Amino acid sequence: MEKIRLGIIGIGNMGSSHAKSVFGGECPDFEWTAVADLKPERLQWAKTELSPDIHCFQKAEEMLDSGLIDACMVCVPHYDHPKYAIACLRRGIHVMVEKPAGVYTKQVKEMNEEAARHPQVVFGMMFNQRTNCVYRKLRELVQSGAYGSIRRTNWIITDWYRSQCYYDSGDWRATWAGEGGGVLLNQCPHQLDLWQWICGMPKKVDAHLHYGLWHDIEVEDDVTAYVEYENGATGVFITSTGDAHGTNRFEIQMDRAKFVVENNQLTMTEYEMTEQEFSRTNPQPFATVQSTERKVETDGKNPQHKGVINAWGGAILRGEPLVAGGEEGLNGLTLSNAMHLSAFLGKAVEIPFDEELYYNELMKRAATSRRKTGVKERVADTSGSYAGNR
Repeated sequence: MEKIRLGIIGIGNMGSSHAKSVFGGECPDFEWTAVADLKPERLQWAKTELSPDIHCFQKAEEMLDSGLIDACMVCVPHYDHPKYAIACLRRGIHVMVEKPAGVYTKQVKEMNEEAARHPQVVFGMMFNQRTNCVYRKLRELVQSGAYGSIRRTNWIITDWYRSQCYYDSGDWRATWAGEGGGVLLNQCPHQLDLWQWICGMPKKVDAHLHYGLWHDIEVEDDVTAYVEYENGATGVFITSTGDAHGTNRFEIQMDRAKFVVENNQLTMTEYEMTEQEFSRTNPQPFATVQSTERKVETDGKNPQHKGVINAWGGAILRGEPLVAGGEEGLNGLTLSNAMHLSAFLGKAVEIPFDEELYYNELMKRAATSRRKTGVKERVADTSGSYAGNR
């Protein structure tokens, strides 16, 4: 195979962006041959703006069965990510799924189980922030063992500002039935993924979510969550789409260093000794451990979406590593589901949590959602299974 014949399901904002990268020659292992979208105007856009020779389908399954593609990108609303990923896996078609992996962990676990039955299929997740040199370097330092254990993590990510017209741009946006959540499911999957990728998974989550606090929407647009880790460390995650000029600051306090990511710069404050040793031996009541602060050098590379797509192509053709395997979508979604469940119940929840309880609570909200399309099928699907409802 010299070129991978690529198809896409969903040619909206993200799908069209990926298509432009491929047609622009930035992803040389691929040639775009087909697209599927329910909206005729989007298919016409593909023919007009990309190529008059592209094959267009209104039904995704027809494209998957056409024999025209070797690989497929899934860029549809969140609930259907596992559905179409499973459809690709069962046909032996390599698949890349946009974030998030799904809406609830039950369906994502089913997707991952299906992937395990098809090891020949290269299954990836679009976690493009993992290509950012700053976060790659931070993960390397945190997990090196040179700075001891994590004591505290804090991420305030409030520069996701959205005005009302953004939410009004699609009837599925910011609804329980269409999107399955708000800022945690739409904007923050990248940060939730990075948080656990760098720091590991917490064991307990206590979250406070505000629904439609800053916008006319039914899902969360303001979140403050507190977590606890197995080693006793704690963390706080704050996000919102209502801050006109927000902040993106990620801080990790460790035994022998503090790391801060802000303004796309990684800063390290390195201690002369661990805090524990200093606390045990220091004779001065108001002294603090001596330290040196410096900006951390990185390799400067940050290829984002194109980097993920090119790594996927390398994995298909040459067995090279992916940026993120498809199965890795589960952890970040577990965090957002735990935050939602904590807010639904008004109390802290342990990880792993009761997935059946979460699904039922979510479907209660979907049943009264502003967006009615698809609600009957989702609420009736009490197993939470999407593999059987393609």
